[in-house]
Amino acid sequence: MASLRLTAAQALVRYLSVQNTEFRGETLPIFAGCWAIFGHGNVAGLGEALHGARDTFPTFRAHNEQAMAHAAIAFAKQSRRRRMMACTTSIGPGATNMVTAAALAHVNRLPVLLIPGDVFANRRPDPVLQQIEDFGDGTVSANDCFRPVSRFFDRITRPEQLLTALPRALAVLTDPAECGPVTLAFCQDVQAEAYDYPEEFFAPHLWLPRRAKPDDHELAEAIVALKSAKKPMVIAGGGALYSEAERELLAFCRRFGIPAAETQAGKSTLPVDEPLNLGAIGVTGTGAANALAGEADVILAVGTRLQDFTTGSRTLFRNPDRRIIGLNVQPFDAGKHGALPLVSDAKAGLAALTRALAGYNAPESWSAKAAKAQAEWLAKTAPYTNATESALPSDAQVIGAVQRQAKNTDVVVCAAGGLPGELHKLWQAGSPGGYHLEYGYSCMGYEIAGGLGVKMAQPKREVIVMVGDGSYLMMNSEIATSIMLGLKLTIVILDNRGYGCINRLQRATGGESFNNLLQHTRHETLPAIDFAKHAASLGAKAVKVSGIAALEKALKTARRAKTTTAIVIDTDPLISTDAGGHWWDVAVPEVSSRKEVSAAHARYIEAKKAQRIGD
Repeated sequence: MASLRLTAAQALVRYLSVQNTEFRGETLPIFAGCWAIFGHGNVAGLGEALHGARDTFPTFRAHNEQAMAHAAIAFAKQSRRRRMMACTTSIGPGATNMVTAAALAHVNRLPVLLIPGDVFANRRPDPVLQQIEDFGDGTVSANDCFRPVSRFFDRITRPEQLLTALPRALAVLTDPAECGPVTLAFCQDVQAEAYDYPEEFFAPHLWLPRRAKPDDHELAEAIVALKSAKKPMVIAGGGALYSEAERELLAFCRRFGIPAAETQAGKSTLPVDEPLNLGAIGVTGTGAANALAGEADVILAVGTRLQDFTTGSRTLFRNPDRRIIGLNVQPFDAGKHGALPLVSDAKAGLAALTRALAGYNAPESWSAKAAKAQAEWLAKTAPYTNATESALPSDAQVIGAVQRQAKNTDVVVCAAGGLPGELHKLWQAGSPGGYHLEYGYSCMGYEIAGGLGVKMAQPKREVIVMVGDGSYLMMNSEIATSIMLGLKLTIVILDNRGYGCINRLQRATGGESFNNLLQHTRHETLPAIDFAKHAASLGAKAVKVSGIAALEKALKTARRAKTTTAIVIDTDPLISTDAGGHWWDVAVPEVSSRKEVSAAHARYIEAKKAQRIGD
């Protein structure tokens, strides 16, 4: 058998570079490249290997390990999980900086290959710089932190272990049900060791998505439930987009007259002008979607984890006879909330349901009620986003300004704070993939790095990042990376001088404003942070505007710009959209010296009575 003598790092890079996929009719490398921040744990091994493949397997330099992993994850999400990226770091803090990103990918079921350097397998120089030593376990390293937030974890302590570890890694990364982060902790001495690898190991391989079809018995049960439904409803989750099932879902809803709502990950699956599209659902949902969800007797949950923001902490679906059908590739998710599981790819499952439901239609009165509720919601919320020149605009008014300047092909990116709730309710996504929110992990700091990943996946689309000042301060360094790579972003920074979202939650649970807004923190002098100058120092064109009219003018200028633009606007930290929404379970102290907390606890106990426990 012919062989190639390569270092383990060279073998890893060569293997990754010949893995391919088909996406939208085109055969492409499944890995768009590797993000790398080098240190003593990977610069000599993987650094040399990546340099040797730089013309065919791109390497991108970032400024923060967590941020580069966020960019890689956003790239995979915007690519519908069909393409992905790798990330390599040194050992120690470089590696553990990526653990938060791994958790984010794990929660959101998104593929990313993490390759942190690890300690010496031969242990001769122990303890090496940055090595974590466990007094009772000599096999532990800092990279063990990745175990609970990885779908597959392996530590490469011999070069030949790649022969089994890499195919297993790719199998997980490309499996619709198992999909999530893979960590290959790569011992730094092993990276540099040579081995005679079989040539056939590096033969190009094509990975196509597995489209599991529903089990006959599960399908039959789902059909019985749907055919009996008088008030059916669909919830579209991220899985509907990852399956590229938006056309099938729209056709399904129209054919059977079934209204639909969208989770944060599923938003943009259905056209905003579709009368049966009720918009966002749950804690940050529209009044239309939540009202009908309260009456629905059969809920078809397509590609959603049904987390607490979607179900209103298990209080949203109030019909005592309601049934949920969990159409999901992952059995763990398909059976949640006592659902009838329908384990299947979304596109394949919807096709099977469509064939088997022939002759069924939801009552016309129910379909008409949905269309009426949607129209009333849009009319009710229009004033929230209208342009008014108040002292400090609300988040909703800023969203309205961005919406008026946006085109149907634009992508809005956000992640944490109050903005996701306002965007979920109010943003009108122009086309599939036009709404990119990381709200499974709600990770502050994802926004700008995520926007960079989106732009890498779809460079022809305008990418608009909306970020609060709190998230901006946590992670902003990839502005510089966007300049380096020539990937233009428009970044709208809403400065409410603190963590306005959590301040509102604090007050809603009976607390006094404390340690959230800057003015309510322990300080001698409040910092006069100039976000525009800061963004400009990272290479962006930057401007601070006052008022909605000036914001819209700046957005027009940013669209014409060839490079990243940051637009800063001061906003009111206390105002949020009071229409729509739903209760969310946030535990309130049972005992407190504050009467406001006691009153909030009484309301909390009353609200909990609506929770459906045990299903």
